[in-house]
Amino acid sequence: MGIRLSDGDLVCVIGGGPAGSFAALHLLTLMRARNLNLEVLLFEPRDFTKPGPGGCNRCAGILSSRLIRGLESLNIILPEELVQSRVEAYVLNLDGEAIRLEQPDRQRKILSVYRGSGPRISDNPDVKSFDQYLLDQASLLGAKLIRSRVRKVSWENRPVIHTAHESYKADLLILASGVNSRAPLDDEFGYSPPKTSIMAQDEILRPSTWPEDVVSAYFQRPAGLVFGALTPKGKYLNISLLGKGLTTDAINDFIEAQDLEASLGKEPISLCGCTPRIAIRPARTYFGNRWVAVGDAAVTRLYKDGIGSSFFTSQEAIKTALGSGISRSDFRKTYAKFCSKIARDNTYGGILYRLWSITLRAPVLLKIWRNIIQAEQEDRPEHRLWARFLWGMFTGDETYRNLFWLMFSPTSFLKIWNGLKNQIRNRTNS
Repeated sequence: MGIRLSDGDLVCVIGGGPAGSFAALHLLTLMRARNLNLEVLLFEPRDFTKPGPGGCNRCAGILSSRLIRGLESLNIILPEELVQSRVEAYVLNLDGEAIRLEQPDRQRKILSVYRGSGPRISDNPDVKSFDQYLLDQASLLGAKLIRSRVRKVSWENRPVIHTAHESYKADLLILASGVNSRAPLDDEFGYSPPKTSIMAQDEILRPSTWPEDVVSAYFQRPAGLVFGALTPKGKYLNISLLGKGLTTDAINDFIEAQDLEASLGKEPISLCGCTPRIAIRPARTYFGNRWVAVGDAAVTRLYKDGIGSSFFTSQEAIKTALGSGISRSDFRKTYAKFCSKIARDNTYGGILYRLWSITLRAPVLLKIWRNIIQAEQEDRPEHRLWARFLWGMFTGDETYRNLFWLMFSPTSFLKIWNGLKNQIRNRTNS
């Protein structure tokens, strides 16, 4: 016999970031559609209206078009004051050459937001928090916010949430604590958090000459850098670096290595630096009887669209809980399959990032690739396959599987082959 939620049951959500708020929003929306009356408690000690690390989930804050469509399915339309920029183009900077990629589909919006209320050092008190907005929406729909840190979760025939002063016996526990804080579950839950990597981030003032709708991407330097991006956020620029061995000095090393001092100002001032962890592997044992992890605490897309992954894992976990049940076997039959699909897609992503790394180290391949991108600018948007591929890689707006087969399509191979022939011909003529 399965375990199901019934009227009057208590659902506790640990973590009030996007994953926790999405879980509460999906739960409250679906339970009302099913005429089910549940009590929903959302535990979050932080105040997202504060600037700096105290009110921030340490994220670049890029929203994919699939996430925006998902929000609209919950009747959530982001207010204008939350949107810091609408990304219309990416500029790839390689060996001193800038290649501009326009948004391949104008209907697929990419937005930047602040997770907290702006940088720690800020003269703009009006920055609005995306995370706080989601938390407010969950509260308006009926979730009760508990401003206490969960110290531990024990098991007494069901999860028991312990704060400094209270205990709550939950009929269902949703873990949405991410990967930058310790999950408070006792060992008997068997939860093992995802494997993580470290990013480096900071905020600086955006120079008046810097476009407000263009993300600039950099590669290769300093050593170990996989990807660096400068993302406009209103009057600021977010600098996010992904690579190996990144430290708190990585931002300065990056600015110097890419020779950005002139375009950013001779001494760009750090306004809010941090080195957050990002999940690169799924958690092990991320569900059981009467509990389930969502968002980064369970599985997320590799390097990109973490907020979107929080939305869709939360959605699938709640659909399972209310549609099938809340036993381990219920979550295994449906939710685990969904999470495994994300993990399999990340396998394609890992291959693509390795191929991209090889291309960056091979001057001939890189030159062929640059020529293809530049030649595609003359094509109709639907024929710019490599531009679409790169846009999807940088924004997370398409699955890695789709991008993998796009890269290995006959048309893409033909473009590479023609590029190789032109390269050989040019060398012969010279």
